[in-house]
Amino acid sequence: MNKKELVSLVKNMTIDEKIGQLQQLTGNFYTDSEAEITGPLNESGLTTEMVANAGSVLGLSGAEELIGIQRDYLESSRLKIPLLFMADIIHGYRTIFPIPLGLASSWDPILMKETAEVAAKESALSGLHVTFSPMVDLVRDPRWGRVMESTGEDPLLNRQFAKAAVEGYQGEDLRNDLNRIAACVKHFAAYGAPEGGREYNTVDMSERMLRDMYLPSYKAAIDAGSKLVMTAFNTVDSIPATANKKLNRDILRDEFGFDGVLISDWAAIKEVIAHGVAGNDKEAAKLALEAGVDIEMMTFCYQHFLKDLLAEDLVSIDLVDEAVLRILELKEDLGLFENPYRGANAEAEERWVFSQEHQDVAERAAKESIVLLKNNQQALPISETEKLALIGPFVDNGEILGTWSWKGNPKETETIKTIFEQEPKKIEASYVPMADVNNLTKEELNGALNVAQKADKLVLLLGENFMMSGEASSRTNLQLPQAQLDLIAALAELNKPMILVLFNGRPLELTAIEPQFEAIIEAWFPGTKGAKALHDILFGKVNPSGRLTMSFPRNVGQVPIYYNHFNTGRPIDYDDLENKYVSKYLDVANTPLYPFGYGLSYSNCSYGTLASTKETYRMSEKIEISLDVTNNGNRAAKETVQLYTRDIVGQVVRPVKELKGYHKIDLAPNETKKISFTLDSNDLAYVHSDLTLTTDSGEFEIMVGPNSEEVQTILIHLTK
Repeated sequence: MNKKELVSLVKNMTIDEKIGQLQQLTGNFYTDSEAEITGPLNESGLTTEMVANAGSVLGLSGAEELIGIQRDYLESSRLKIPLLFMADIIHGYRTIFPIPLGLASSWDPILMKETAEVAAKESALSGLHVTFSPMVDLVRDPRWGRVMESTGEDPLLNRQFAKAAVEGYQGEDLRNDLNRIAACVKHFAAYGAPEGGREYNTVDMSERMLRDMYLPSYKAAIDAGSKLVMTAFNTVDSIPATANKKLNRDILRDEFGFDGVLISDWAAIKEVIAHGVAGNDKEAAKLALEAGVDIEMMTFCYQHFLKDLLAEDLVSIDLVDEAVLRILELKEDLGLFENPYRGANAEAEERWVFSQEHQDVAERAAKESIVLLKNNQQALPISETEKLALIGPFVDNGEILGTWSWKGNPKETETIKTIFEQEPKKIEASYVPMADVNNLTKEELNGALNVAQKADKLVLLLGENFMMSGEASSRTNLQLPQAQLDLIAALAELNKPMILVLFNGRPLELTAIEPQFEAIIEAWFPGTKGAKALHDILFGKVNPSGRLTMSFPRNVGQVPIYYNHFNTGRPIDYDDLENKYVSKYLDVANTPLYPFGYGLSYSNCSYGTLASTKETYRMSEKIEISLDVTNNGNRAAKETVQLYTRDIVGQVVRPVKELKGYHKIDLAPNETKKISFTLDSNDLAYVHSDLTLTTDSGEFEIMVGPNSEEVQTILIHLTK
């Protein structure tokens, strides 16, 4: 249908049919045979007619089932408007990739795009049309559980990964490429900055900070063509995002030019009552519609009260019509009017979902995402002649997928023990699993000590239970569970070389245990092929190349800690640490334990002298920076060369450094490559106090290195 035909269709709809399009229901409204008596229909106060008019469904999948639901729905539909099927496909459908924070550690947006393509294909073949991804919230506080779903603390990387994910999900021709699904960027806006790192909590920041650091990633996803945007649970400028007209109409629609569908997060419309800006469901419905929210997810304020609001002239029918039209345009963009079953194909679903081809991508993604944090005395890679003891809750545990692995199956996920035992060349290894990350039995401890005494090296596979990070999983204690700390302490008494492998969804506090280990690997929740990827890194078949996109604190008292912080009027002087009257802690260093951009490899890369083609540039000129990077090791390596800048004197205070570019390069043993960066004045722009995005003239520090702390610096001048 063209736009004119869709407008005509809206005019032909009854009020009930229009309101129905604005309602999203969970799948059990369509699959629960007892729904009318005891199930969701009875609890929600919806009638069977309201369910029959609903425009979208959340949380179902499977080609045959969704084809059947769509067929039944259309048979009873007066206007034959098809349903939309949506789901949380966050880092894979059934083939699960590393969590997004892990994928970001690859510093490879092309890889992010490829994983989104695979997720889209599996989802589309299984009957889905929309994924609630990517989450592009900038995050600086690891206490917040949803850091696992983010790509970290840097605006540049967040923008690039947001764009890549949208392009991977939607492709170049969403309507005709039946292996694609529509993306929904979330959560608009600033959901990643809740006070105290507490889920659903208040967000309070200046509009200048919001525009400078937080909004650019959403804008990048929208510019990439994201078909949907999801509102956030939090407040923005003391107004809940879901009822925030300035945020959703003035900024999102008018300023950013977004003309797609705005959907609430789960129950977020009704929650504006708890926030305290609406007195009841009716007022909540009015505020959300006026703010531009098109679809209400799993509360029923629109369904129960829009009709009354229209009859009382408290809202305009034009607002309802524009919301309905946007939803119908999305269905048309997906080709659903012409092909309501779209990509759903049971035979292709069987062929491609969890296929070997897709698992191969998952394995490559896991290898690129794992970060080597420590490697003293070349403890890694492990020699195949060494006798090993593998100890901990992740020795023989398929729960390495992460919270948002909806269709991932831990029972079909290879474990570390399984991979070790499958190797053609038998490794001499003993295994002591723990049944629970939070509990260490006397038998498990004794077994670990007995096995460890006979081993050359101990590999401890520790971390969080998958439910300890993700939504509604905020924590004030970022250390490993006490049972695991007790295990480490007991094994350390044996004075055996110990290697720590971490499975987790957030940066952890490792300061107390870090000295006990010769090597530390951050594996995140690595997904379907995480065990195989980890095995190959442990034994040197793969040279680790992951780099952190979120700082690891020395202790939770430093949080939030992030590399692109502001200076103060009394900055710390690392050459005069005795000076008390500066901005510092008395009991811990101001620096993170592991900084943004950090990661080791089995090779040693050195950086030559940083140079610029000249010292002074005009605004209209390109800034050219270069240096040589050499792999001094005997292994091929991937090195991520990072460029940071600092505006020395800004119109407002500027961060001490900001990532402005990077190159992930392959280096053969003993190979040297000349690495060049090109910047222009737009790369140095920031949001000024009048909220304009402009560039200052003056002095800029240009910094290049392997991470945000180990950099060399030159000074350039930018003139009009």
